[in-house]
Amino acid sequence: MKVLVATAKPFAPVAIEGLKKVLDNAGYELVLLEKYTEKAELLSAVADVDALIVRSDKVDAEVFDAAKNLKIVVRAGAGYDNIDLAAATAHNVVAMNTPGQNANAVAELVIGLLIFAVRNFYNGKSGSELMGKKLGILAFGNVGRSVARIAKGLGMEVYAYDAFCPAEVITSAGVTPVASRDALFETCDIVSLHIPATPDTVKSINADVVGKLRKGGILINTARKEVIDEQSLISLLTQREDLKYITDIMPDANAEFMAFEGRFFSTPKKMGAQTAEANINAGVAAANQIVGFLRDGITKFQVN
Repeated sequence: MKVLVATAKPFAPVAIEGLKKVLDNAGYELVLLEKYTEKAELLSAVADVDALIVRSDKVDAEVFDAAKNLKIVVRAGAGYDNIDLAAATAHNVVAMNTPGQNANAVAELVIGLLIFAVRNFYNGKSGSELMGKKLGILAFGNVGRSVARIAKGLGMEVYAYDAFCPAEVITSAGVTPVASRDALFETCDIVSLHIPATPDTVKSINADVVGKLRKGGILINTARKEVIDEQSLISLLTQREDLKYITDIMPDANAEFMAFEGRFFSTPKKMGAQTAEANINAGVAAANQIVGFLRDGITKFQVN
């Protein structure tokens, strides 16, 4: 069996070592396509492989058409909107993600960015503390739960809303469930987004929603930029000079957001999973899932 790791943004070398060991033990061949810049390179590389591991790389119908032997594609990470699931199914390819493997890395970034924000981006002026602040978590999956764990350690009051997570599960984590998304924003000083980009969530975070935040509120987005209605949020930030927006996903309208000096910050690239530990966890998990599927038919993390 031949397994292709196709990553325009490569794994850390130690992660490649880890997943190669898994594949070697299974008797599978590892093929690397790293830092590629043209889609044609990917189309050529997938032509004869049985399995594919990607990060944020786009896997669309054209890729599936080119991959005649492909049986499984694994997105090393939680979000999988970069994979065309309908095309995967049409080509009889199993698509998986690796949920939870990057969760702690993203959660630590959330808290780091929040400290940066409440200390006024370290501009030398007096800021505030996170202890005692009300933190709202929108979507209580693996990342949301990790954020809650760390935030509680800092003495924050943590609330969560997730339409698909039972209230008793949220309560059992020591977090207060609320009845709706709007109630979360109305209740909290800070809201952290952990929702996927779906037809229901794209541009769902707009001025009407964010405007419900308390005075001095902070919105933090380490999920997907597509969930933000950027022009609506820009309009709100213009009207409410007390609000801050921080993200690790550079907005399409970044130049317009940059006008809000001291109230907006974005990392130049998505940073949530950019730790050695997360790289290793996600890469090795993807390799193990491929072996489990090809050898034993295990489909635990199938998303199509």
